[in-house]
Amino acid sequence: MPKSCLTLVLDPQIEEKLLDLLLEVAGDDLFVSTPTFSHGTAYGRLSNEEKVMGRSHAVQVQILVTEQKQEQILQRVRERFSGTGLRYWAVPLSTDGEIE
Repeated sequence: MPKSCLTLVLDPQIEEKLLDLLLEVAGDDLFVSTPTFSHGTAYGRLSNEEKVMGRSHAVQVQILVTEQKQEQILQRVRERFSGTGLRYWAVPLSTDGEIE
């Protein structure tokens, strides 16, 4: 079954709640989270420091999922994180694996 890499970019304030959701829904699907900066964030959501820097603190989460699992995750994310400015995109994987 083909997989995608689903990327979520979110405010660090909701990171723990999102990770809890993914642990609940993802099962054995691999995901990673990384502190990052977001550019192009809605200006009204930036702190004064971020307005000066031109970027906002963010967390990026990537998860390798099937299309069915991706839709399940996105549905739950829409239900729990409406209005938070969470952004997402998905790209098809050409390959994935584990080096043992």
